[in-house]
Amino acid sequence: MKIIALQEGNYIVNSQKEFQLLTEHTIDSGLKMAIQPFVVITDHDVILIDFGLGFVNNGVPFIYEMLRKNDIEPQQITKILVSHLHKDHIEGIGYFENNQFVQNFPNARIYIQEREIDFALEQLQNPSYVPELLNELKELPNVELLNEDNGQITDEIYFEVTAGHTKFQQVFWIKADNEIVFYGADDLPQKRYLKFPVAYKTDFDGKRAMESRKKWEQQAKDENWKVLLYHDMKTPVLDFAEERSEMKDAYRRKNRETRI
Repeated sequence: MKIIALQEGNYIVNSQKEFQLLTEHTIDSGLKMAIQPFVVITDHDVILIDFGLGFVNNGVPFIYEMLRKNDIEPQQITKILVSHLHKDHIEGIGYFENNQFVQNFPNARIYIQEREIDFALEQLQNPSYVPELLNELKELPNVELLNEDNGQITDEIYFEVTAGHTKFQQVFWIKADNEIVFYGADDLPQKRYLKFPVAYKTDFDGKRAMESRKKWEQQAKDENWKVLLYHDMKTPVLDFAEERSEMKDAYRRKNRETRI
């Protein structure tokens, strides 16, 4: 499998969930995070995981720019996996023009939890959501509404509702070519979440998200997962096989230095 992080940039986010690109001149007054959807290419599909922010530059969706920087045309995307419906994960699905919604990926199959849509529509005062966008989702002809707590989308793609960050957030595994790619969305958005076992109050169920991270970390080590980190500013992909190899190399170097 080929993994590509579509790095939209590093942002600072305020309490109203407004995203400002982080530069050397940005006033440090919010939460810092990367925004980076992923493309995973298998023998059967070109899979986009989450949509990123919905910026449009000179009439061109920013997600198109990120794809083309990586030699991928938008029409090559065959499937899109949506973890949850916070604006920084869903806005790149499309935009409004003359009060009409225009999809960015009309030919791809888009997989969303129907219960997550219903839950999001109950949170209209929450600035994390874009109500106008949510109202469009169930009507899109290429959206596949999932209702199960876990299952398979194809022989390669698996999903599970974790109910950590949001009530019906789902995570994904892609298994092909003797590899396992895992996307934990905002239950596991950054590498540091593995180092500090914290139940975050900003999550729907912070304790559940914390317990999921513990379970995933052990499985990742045992099965050599590649973990996709949507909000990590330094490590988009955490490769546990590579981490283990680096630890062994460091141990060997230390032993050699000790003998010398």
